[in-house]
Amino acid sequence: MNKKSIKDVNVKGKKCLVRVDFNVPMKDGVITDETRINGALPTIKYLINEGAKVILCSHMGKPHNVLTEGWGLNKKEKAKLEALPENERESAKAEMMAKAAKDKTKLSLKPVADKLAEKLGQKVTFATDVVGASADEAVKNVKDGEVVLLENTRFEAGEEKRDENLCKKLASYCDIYVNDAFGTAHRSHATTAAIVEYGFVKTAVCGFLIEKELSVMADSLEHPIRPFVAVLGGAKVSDKLNVISNLLEKCDTLIVGGGMAYTFLKAKGYEVGQSLVDNEKIDYCKEMIDKAEKLNKKLLLPIDAVCTKSFPDPIDAPVEIKTFGVDNIPADEMGLDIGEKTRELFADTLKNAKTIIWNGPMGVFENPILAKGTIAVAKALADADATTIIGGGDSAAAVTQLGFADKMTHISTGGGASLELFEGKKLPGIECLNDKN
Repeated sequence: MNKKSIKDVNVKGKKCLVRVDFNVPMKDGVITDETRINGALPTIKYLINEGAKVILCSHMGKPHNVLTEGWGLNKKEKAKLEALPENERESAKAEMMAKAAKDKTKLSLKPVADKLAEKLGQKVTFATDVVGASADEAVKNVKDGEVVLLENTRFEAGEEKRDENLCKKLASYCDIYVNDAFGTAHRSHATTAAIVEYGFVKTAVCGFLIEKELSVMADSLEHPIRPFVAVLGGAKVSDKLNVISNLLEKCDTLIVGGGMAYTFLKAKGYEVGQSLVDNEKIDYCKEMIDKAEKLNKKLLLPIDAVCTKSFPDPIDAPVEIKTFGVDNIPADEMGLDIGEKTRELFADTLKNAKTIIWNGPMGVFENPILAKGTIAVAKALADADATTIIGGGDSAAAVTQLGFADKMTHISTGGGASLELFEGKKLPGIECLNDKN
């Protein structure tokens, strides 16, 4: 990794603006999964111990989808109002505004500040805005080894618009910019990249979380110990177009499962019943099958499928299942998991691998009846004598849910960022950081 980290600069007495990823799930004001907060702790504790003034910022959710006074009506709300008789519009608008204000409080980082203070065993000053009077006051008064958390950065319309004035104001809060939010490193927003790209902050380094993501994931992609096996699942081929192409060039074997496998099977001439097929991507799948052959790479697809007559509703509802060979799926059945023979085939391949990356479940893993394929792959990774990397998103959720998390070398904190890394893309939140000399 050729980017500077917090260990490469002197942080003592310096104001460090740290972009973290505190986009945690909440229910009724209570944080339901603390993984992202825990992921940021090593960087925060290091800065505290080194005597830095720590100013944290993060987004949470998508408040820009909510109606807010500052940004006017969103498209959906405008359409609703325009459909009403004129004499009803004002009261309807007031109602919408009240609901928006309520929704906005649900996306406040205040519960995160409280949880963080508990974990650090010290006070965390919470600013009730991002660059307003409360933030000004908190940053002005912060002392060495103290921590401030700014309010949800997406409460500022300029965050996603890369607003220069917002970047300039945030830059005035710091001597050093630290990015430790790998989950948003693929986005070029004000607090993830633009603050540095505009030249407002000269010293820009990564925290320990990004350092780990890069050293494990990027290095494994560029210099894998072979055999190198990549496992891709999930619903749609279109979500992973460039990932498939890029990984075929890097790995020795590409395993494809999940919903996306049926488009590949269709491209090979199989009838797949009611299974999910991305008809516009059949030709692309044919190209990838040809590419694997030309590059002398193995492309493994399911040989049997666990099928049902209809998709479970709700998703974890009991379903009747039957297993069919992929050359024999009835017209009225849909494949929702890989079958037993496929599970054995995939596990045998993974057993001999030395580097494995996995992104995307093998079936509808949220349903216990349709989770066996995902469990089999997770178990095969856990048992493998290999560097095992889980590329965020549903795969990370599955591995954690199924109890295999502690058996993996690395579970990425960023689904979208991991995918773009697997695609071979440059991530703005990392590219903007200072290079090591």
